[in-house]
This record gives sequence, structure tokens and C-alpha cells, in this order.
Amino acid sequence: MKRVAVLLASGFEEAEAIVTIDILRRLNIDVDTLACAESRAVVSYHDVPMVADDTLAGQRETLYDAVVLPGGPQGSVNLAANPLVIEFISRHDDAGKLICPICSAAARVLGGNGLLKGRRYVCSGDLYETVTDGIYVNSPVVEDGNLMSGKGLGHIFDFALTLSARLSGDDKPVREHAEHIYYQW
Repeated sequence: MKRVAVLLASGFEEAEAIVTIDILRRLNIDVDTLACAESRAVVSYHDVPMVADDTLAGQRETLYDAVVLPGGPQGSVNLAANPLVIEFISRHDDAGKLICPICSAAARVLGGNGLLKGRRYVCSGDLYETVTDGIYVNSPVVEDGNLMSGKGLGHIFDFALTLSARLSGDDKPVREHAEHIYYQW
């Protein structure tokens, strides 16, 4: 079974995280939510408290098939400033695992730490204007090798369904599930 880590820092965009977790789990993909703090308790962008499955420090040595980075103005800043997050992403990227930023996370976390490495990506708003090591593409979801980025909350179903199909290697059950939830994918 494929395993995904969803990194949650204080201020994360809750809908980006929850919809992605929901879709992945519905399609039988194992998801660990990891708090990027000392405690498993994390508060979202809109002050929704959440208890993660574990802390990032507790799963530091685990190698996942994909690492998802929800955005959120403060959440992505907090992810970008955390050396353990950068180390975790770098190790997964070096191993060829999927790196999956959403919204502001592509620009702030990856672009801000030299982790785009010339790859194509999408992010929210005009944050791409400050990024120097990637190629911005204005699309709902952008894939380039092991980098899969999502534009933001308005495209989160496209992102989550595309990630599910990529991880499972078969888009038929993903398309059936999209129909089940009345989403055109």
C-alpha cells in the first residue's frame, strides 16, 4: 500500500489538507498527518484545531511515497522556516518520491529553499514572481518528474484525484470515485 505524509504546520490551509486526506483515504492510500511542531496538536489558518497522527520528528526516518505540503499564508511560512521539514523534503526528493506542494507551499517552501531545481510548478497568486529556481506554469495541477504542485484551494479536488491516480497507477477507480462524489475529473 502506498503511504503519504501530509505535513501540517501552524496556520495550514485546512481545506487543502482535509480534502486531500479524504480523497487519498477513500481510495485506500495510507495517509499519516504529521505535525511540524513538538506537539501533535496543530491549529489551522482559520483557527480549526487538529490533532495529527504523529509529529514530523517522530516519523523523521520514515520514507513515504509522497509528501504533501498544504499551503496557507502562515502555514507555508512556518513549513519553509523549519529545518526538519526541509531535510525531510530533500531526502524524499533525492529518493525520487513525490513532492506535492499546494498553493503557496510551492513558492515559499520549495522555491524559498532552492528545492524546485528548475522544475515546472504552479502556486497561488503572484508568489511565483519571487521564485528563481523553477518554471511557473499557470495550470490547476502541474507535474514535472516527481514534483506535483496544485494551484490552490479552488483546484484541490483536481490535485487530490491526480495524486491518487499517480500513486495507484490506475485512474479507473479514481474516475469512478470522482463520479461518486459528483466531481467532473
